[in-house]
Amino acid sequence: MHGQVIDFVSSCPREFATVVEIGSRDINGTVRGLFTAESYTGIDLYEGPGVDVVGDCLDWSPPEPVDAVVCCEVLEHAPDAEGIVRRAHEWLRPGGTLILTCATDPRSAHSGISEQPWKPGEFYRNVKPDDMRSWLDGFDVRRLEVGPPGDLRVLAVKE
Repeated sequence: MHGQVIDFVSSCPREFATVVEIGSRDINGTVRGLFTAESYTGIDLYEGPGVDVVGDCLDWSPPEPVDAVVCCEVLEHAPDAEGIVRRAHEWLRPGGTLILTCATDPRSAHSGISEQPWKPGEFYRNVKPDDMRSWLDGFDVRRLEVGPPGDLRVLAVKE
């Protein structure tokens, strides 16, 4: 997780009763320690550090609506990035917070599985800001930023 992600998440609200993190496996850093939460659940496709639930977030739901969903550096690796954003919306209670970062142009392809270089056959697609705006229907978008090194950052609240 590069420094700009940590800086962005650090600038967002971080005190919640319940948090779910999508793509929580700690490959190269984590935002988990930035949050104060009574309950913090990490979900990822692969077992590893920071993962409480192994599975696809499109097929899983928390037992009750949550206060915050965090998703950092995942969407560029997901064939259904829009579905992940919509799923986060479903999980949030009204007034709940979405904190999201992902790659956008001109970031080059990189692996979502390991710290190794991107491998042919791995899915990768930078997220376009206009696509993100359309996926955030039902959210009050407080911040949508594009910055170096090809980062798209979002802070939004479920309406």
